[in-house]
Amino acid sequence: MKKSAIILAVASSLSLHAQIKMHKKNSRTNKQINYPETRKDNTVDNYFGDEVADPYRWLEDDLSEETAAWVTKQNKVTFNYLKQIPFRDAIEKRMEELWNYERVSAPFKEGDYTYYYKNDGLQNQSVLYRKDKNGKEEVFLDPNTFSEDGTTSLGGLSFTKDGSLCAYSISEGGSDWRKVFIMNAKTKKLTGETIVDVKFSGVSWLGSEGFYYSSYDKPKGSELSAKTDQHKLYYHKLGTPQSNDKVIFGDTEKRRYVGGYVTEDQNYLVITAANSTSGNELYVKSLKQPESDIITIVNNFDNDSRIITTKGNTLYISTNYEAPNTKIVTVDASAPQLENWKDLIAETENVLSPSTGAGYIFAEYMQDAVSVVKQYDYNGKLIRTVTLPGVGSVGGFGGKKDAETLYYSFTNYVSPGTIYAYEPKTGKSTLYRKPKVDFNSEDYISKQVFYTSKDGTKVPMIITYKKGTKLDGKNPTMLYGYGGFNISLTPSFSIPNAVWLENGGIYAVANLRGGGEYGKKWHNAGTKMQKQNVFDDFIAAAEYLIENNYTSSDYLAIRGGSNGGLLVGATMTQRPDLMKVALPAVGVLDMLRYHTFTAGAGWAYDYGTAEDNAAMFNYLKGYSPLHNIKKGVEYPATLITTGDHDDRVVPAHSFKFAATLQEKQAGNNPVLIRIGVNAGHGAGKSISQTIEEYSDIQAFTLYNMGVAPKRK
Repeated sequence: MKKSAIILAVASSLSLHAQIKMHKKNSRTNKQINYPETRKDNTVDNYFGDEVADPYRWLEDDLSEETAAWVTKQNKVTFNYLKQIPFRDAIEKRMEELWNYERVSAPFKEGDYTYYYKNDGLQNQSVLYRKDKNGKEEVFLDPNTFSEDGTTSLGGLSFTKDGSLCAYSISEGGSDWRKVFIMNAKTKKLTGETIVDVKFSGVSWLGSEGFYYSSYDKPKGSELSAKTDQHKLYYHKLGTPQSNDKVIFGDTEKRRYVGGYVTEDQNYLVITAANSTSGNELYVKSLKQPESDIITIVNNFDNDSRIITTKGNTLYISTNYEAPNTKIVTVDASAPQLENWKDLIAETENVLSPSTGAGYIFAEYMQDAVSVVKQYDYNGKLIRTVTLPGVGSVGGFGGKKDAETLYYSFTNYVSPGTIYAYEPKTGKSTLYRKPKVDFNSEDYISKQVFYTSKDGTKVPMIITYKKGTKLDGKNPTMLYGYGGFNISLTPSFSIPNAVWLENGGIYAVANLRGGGEYGKKWHNAGTKMQKQNVFDDFIAAAEYLIENNYTSSDYLAIRGGSNGGLLVGATMTQRPDLMKVALPAVGVLDMLRYHTFTAGAGWAYDYGTAEDNAAMFNYLKGYSPLHNIKKGVEYPATLITTGDHDDRVVPAHSFKFAATLQEKQAGNNPVLIRIGVNAGHGAGKSISQTIEEYSDIQAFTLYNMGVAPKRK
């Protein structure tokens, strides 16, 4: 390097650190950020005699020009702020460099072809390829051609049993509403049939004549926010108009979530029905006798049960009935009710998530949030404990009964997802594909700790950082959590987290109550009037990191999405002193009205609703992030993120939260909202959208901590 270049680099570095130091000393105040004026109205709701004002109710109208204008103005303020961060572009450049590696999925066989997904690196959507018996490769389906900006994604894919036909769904702008197209798999030509208004559904073929799918009646008003309450299972016969599709289930029985699929042997139609995200009814119908009735297996919503495979007339059911950590039972299809169930694989102290392939059952157990896999035959005999590549998370082992080779992926917070081929007969694993990522995993450590929550409960957390990091309380730290809906956070690699680690950050993930890490009891301990346990667990995680000098309040950011957005919103309003930065993403932030939008009423198992009774209303109001913002309090620097096409957690939650926080915030910390255009709840988001968003989030976080990225 020339001497002049060295001088220039040093000067540039000094200038950057001077800007950071100046920012930390003299943070811009709210008065210096000219937030758009947000009109207030006089809307008031009465709950059990308690009048609750909702002055920004008008922002719920996503069809309103006034709302659209507000979104445009807020985005202008936000992006003007973000583009002034001196190192924001450097973060994005590194994000692109790391993301630019070839990614190939595990292969799967359909008919005469072997299919797999591949992304060259920065393609917005992965491309579906296939090879014939001679190894000739061709593109089968390229979602990047669905739209110019890469925001229309492939939502689902299903082949007929013989592989001759394919049905695939697309999502436009990240919406949960899908369109389904039918293709001749041999010629790759569309048949001309399109099924519209499909939501929360796969496609399951019966022979090559037709398929089952689920959807709601078209809602009145906005497709993106209007309530959707009655889900129905339909059968579509090829060559007939969608208006002729027969309702199989849900026409008279009002259910919010209905699914149906045909078993691999094509002998049974399995139907699940639920009114919330926890607990389901289970039904089966013999397809060998088309006129046969639908038989009830489970007639209540007290437990979660699903049929994982069949053998002859025997159904294999995964259930947490009388087994909070889940077990597997068998029953004859002619009399499948609970009283006839027989235990096949008993419940253990660890949570079970089974899959099937090659004529075996693979029982994946979660042991303190990491994977252990055991292989059983269909008689419940243990064949072996699968030897895994390390400590982390596995996914896969699923496949058809006649498969000779199965595939699984392995990952953790410092190891990119690697695919292994597995021989079920011998138990031998061989490396199938390891990605070439410009990230040295050996430089980092990822360790699990257990900390004590407010009520004495022990909670696990995995902390990841660069080896040699000095624990002096000054490390920028991102604490991530979810804590809901029986969902477990297990170790996995991500490019944004890798960039964060490279830049000197610590990444911590807490396995909070409300999740599924320790089964149904752990889940229930964070629901309804025990929801505060989740926030207490998260607060205790932050306190552990501070007490053990990983970080301090000046260098701590908290982040979560969806239910995790609620977690961040509740934590920052209850303990605004605890963190420097808050990053609620696509959050459920208005707990009094969440159930009035799209399928939100289905979340009541976890939350309860304000209409249940006075006690539930008061509990929800007591922690609802929107309703607990107090005037004159200095809240952390906040970057709220959402998408204009989010019809899962409607963006009105984030809109109203941002407007209220901007109105009441005291002190110097900015309150910004970043609203993705043609973006939904997260699924199908293009690579370019994802890189831009994460670059903004990390730049905002470090800038408000007064920290420059360490990576040179």
